[in-house]
Amino acid sequence: MTRNRTVTEIIRIDSYFDGTTYHRDGPYEIAITATRITAVQSCGSSLDSDSDRAHTATCYRAGFAMPGLVEGHAHLFLNGDDLDPASRAEFLKAPLDTKMVAARRNLRQSLEKGITLIRDAGDKFGVNHALRGEAVASATPLPAVRSAGLGIRRPGRYGAFMAYEAKDDAEIETVVSRIAAEGADDLKIIQTGIIDFVSGRVKGDPQFDLPALSLIVSAAKQRGLKTFAHCSGRAGLEVAVRAGVDSIEHGFFMNRETLQRMADLGTAWVPTFSPVHFQWTEPQIAGWDDATVGKLRSILDDHLAQVALADELGVNLVAGSDAGSQGVSHGSGLIDELYFMLDAGVSVASVLESATSRPRRCWGTNATALRRGATADIVLLKGNPFQDASHLRDIVAVFKDGVPVVVGTNQASHHG
Repeated sequence: MTRNRTVTEIIRIDSYFDGTTYHRDGPYEIAITATRITAVQSCGSSLDSDSDRAHTATCYRAGFAMPGLVEGHAHLFLNGDDLDPASRAEFLKAPLDTKMVAARRNLRQSLEKGITLIRDAGDKFGVNHALRGEAVASATPLPAVRSAGLGIRRPGRYGAFMAYEAKDDAEIETVVSRIAAEGADDLKIIQTGIIDFVSGRVKGDPQFDLPALSLIVSAAKQRGLKTFAHCSGRAGLEVAVRAGVDSIEHGFFMNRETLQRMADLGTAWVPTFSPVHFQWTEPQIAGWDDATVGKLRSILDDHLAQVALADELGVNLVAGSDAGSQGVSHGSGLIDELYFMLDAGVSVASVLESATSRPRRCWGTNATALRRGATADIVLLKGNPFQDASHLRDIVAVFKDGVPVVVGTNQASHHG
């Protein structure tokens, strides 16, 4: 959206998080001209020039500001609020137009929760690539979409709705080339199956052994693609990290040795608590018995402990909810992930970094830190989450590319 560059908007806040550092000694002012932040400073100091104030269109007032949030793992075409397995299966057969309607709704819903960038983790229908293009072309600001297109898996193994098949080395090269040619931003690797909650273990052996997965990673790097692997269970995790994937998705049943290697290599981890947590909180939907509910709780408790250890060791934790999975809503699912990390004992600053600057740094995308010259993707909260974490849900306004696109029920005061 084109903006009048002679107009400056002012945000006044009591405190803010700039993407890495918490600033508590406010009040502060953030000035926005067009799509960029032109000043971040204590109230009382002058802006760039008197003319900036003379042309100020609107002044917003809120308790706290932070950069636009990043959803590290979502499936935009899926509706997480649809809890019926039969309905979800039938939706996969729906026409593309129907899937696009759902995806557009999920994209707008994400923005309302403060999300300005989403990494879509794959679908075979082309929804994610199409939605990425629509978001760029839209006259109304929408979250940017980082799209993986389709990923790569072994024939007959888990991942049919989001990956091409590759049975040998020659097909690996062919599939990776195809994914790159189709415009993927990242390469999604289906390294393991899903968790069997009844047994409390990952289903099946890893899909790719170390030589095959190393070939995938090498082929992706040659084509400028970062890699992220759907992976849980110690056997699959060990291979994935040793092969050099850039990010582990889900990562249940982690251990210290793997986490230490990830910290040493800079490998990111997107823990995605939400889908498993939903199974634990709503066991009647899947018909889980008490024994299975107990296993689900044990899996979650171990996951919390491993996330705490990952933070201690310096692993690049990235927030992602697997939104679109059963029971995981787009937008609010990401906020839930922040609370899970807080429950694990991760600091507020590190949690906010996991959903703002850290994923952007890991992916090599443009920063949206709250500093002069950065893109004005900003979330305003009613209160300070460093003082009360419940304020993470008290969103009063969201700026995307400098445009105030959401003002919530807890409205920020603003005037012309």
